[in-house]
Amino acid sequence: MLAAKIVIRKAEMGDALGILSCLSEAFAPYRTDYTPEAFQDTVLTADTLARRMATMTIVVAVSDKGEIIGTIGCGVASPGEGHLRGMAVRDRCQGLGVAEKLLQCAEAELLARKCSRITLDTTLPLQRAVRFYEKHGYRRSGRTQDFYGMPLVEYVKEIGPSPTSP
Repeated sequence: MLAAKIVIRKAEMGDALGILSCLSEAFAPYRTDYTPEAFQDTVLTADTLARRMATMTIVVAVSDKGEIIGTIGCGVASPGEGHLRGMAVRDRCQGLGVAEKLLQCAEAELLARKCSRITLDTTLPLQRAVRFYEKHGYRRSGRTQDFYGMPLVEYVKEIGPSPTSP
């Protein structure tokens, strides 16, 4: 599968099963590293996905066969600040540029919504994700919070002029 054949678009409610399947597959290798509550909040349920879709823009990567092979959520957290959540790419599609395309789309969406700063949170077991985000300009903010009994580390990236800039 070539990344050029992948379509990146905003998710629709009909994509829910594909999104849930993608999240489940992508995070399955880390299940034992997560508390049960943290894992459930990461892979979502039909109800929690519907709530997320109501409050965030969910973007999907769709293969030429119509399969959802990646996803990411983004939304405005506060004036000028966007937040990313729920990045996942199916195992067999990793390394094909899917994550980069999803991230670019989410960042463009947040920039269009007047965000100059983007945050995301990740867990310590996701070292490959940490390297990916750092490669794309995200840096630790120094903020860590509890995520159902495990550390959740915040990363931040400046993407444009601040809302107070002329």
